[in-house]
Amino acid sequence: MSTIDTGIADDGRMTTAQPRAMIKPLLILLIAVAVIMGGIFGWQRFVGKMIGKSMSGMAAAPQTVSTAVAASSAWQSRTQALGTVRAVRGADLAAQASGVVDKIHIESGTEVPAGTVLLTLKPNDDPAKLAQLQAQAELAAITLKRDQEQLAAQAVSQATVDADASNLKSARAQVAAQQALIDEKTVRAPFAGTLGIRQVDEGQYLAAGTTVVTLQALDPIFVDFYVPQQALSHLRVEQVVSATVDAYPGTRFTGKITSINSKVDASSRNIQARASFANPDRRLVPGMYANVEIDNGDATLQITLAQSAITYNPYGDTIYVVQRNGADKGHQSLTAQQRFVKLGPTRGDQVAVISGVAAGEEVITAGQVKLRNGAPVVINNKVVPSNDPNPTPPNE
Repeated sequence: MSTIDTGIADDGRMTTAQPRAMIKPLLILLIAVAVIMGGIFGWQRFVGKMIGKSMSGMAAAPQTVSTAVAASSAWQSRTQALGTVRAVRGADLAAQASGVVDKIHIESGTEVPAGTVLLTLKPNDDPAKLAQLQAQAELAAITLKRDQEQLAAQAVSQATVDADASNLKSARAQVAAQQALIDEKTVRAPFAGTLGIRQVDEGQYLAAGTTVVTLQALDPIFVDFYVPQQALSHLRVEQVVSATVDAYPGTRFTGKITSINSKVDASSRNIQARASFANPDRRLVPGMYANVEIDNGDATLQITLAQSAITYNPYGDTIYVVQRNGADKGHQSLTAQQRFVKLGPTRGDQVAVISGVAAGEEVITAGQVKLRNGAPVVINNKVVPSNDPNPTPPNE
């Protein structure tokens, strides 16, 4: 059993001494806790300092971008449409009667005047039937003339003369019907134009209505196109339009609007218009796909940017403008400032900016995806996005 030291204090109270064996472990425990807590707090402070240093280093790294100066330029508002080339007059020609091809009088791809005989079918016995009916008509005419003379001498009745007149009319009608049947076996050009490739050969049997050849009047030529109903106020007859086709890249054809449809298509809310183009060299042919452009009013001055400079968002379109900080030009720091802009129409690689940027401001055109507001930037304009109002595909 351990002994406990006791004594009397100055004030006369009795005191008890703590066991020396309990004090030492308690001190060791307290020191250990202090060391552990200090290590934890020190580690957290170290980690936070390193993260902050890393973030600070990342934020300070400038991003390389390309830029362009916003400038005002003449802007012609245009309505663009897709159209189809069609002939002023065009038809797939066919025989109205069936039969065997007797003779072909044409060559594919030639120009023919109106009324040219293109193809004839074998007549068979049709001319003989026509001659027979003509003979009957001649006999009916002679009979009528004789009975009219006898009616004057009161040798025949008026009823006989009337019957003779009716027989003559019937005989002549049969002659006309037989002649029409013979004419149906001859195919003629209904108008002047350019022939296509013939689809039949001599000796071939043709059913009625089988296409023989196509005939197209190619000068002038039409382009039919559709525009939204909102563009109707910009259209008028005799208005100048231009068209391009893929067959002749870089070539622009000029024509005039000849007619505008009297109603809007209820299903698409588009309206049809037709323009006429001179085509003396026959480069435009029916069925071609055409891109049509119509100028709307006079040209105006608009601030233009390359479309690559715009960041399109559901909540608004934005751009980044370069902000130059510092008075000394040699030591300026460049930062990106985000702006909301209101856009107008587009043309080629360009877009008109109605508000949000002023002429002369330096706008970032590439590299803005990695930017944030106030981020430092470095400008490198060795390679810049295309900014052509009328781009054309490269020749292959």
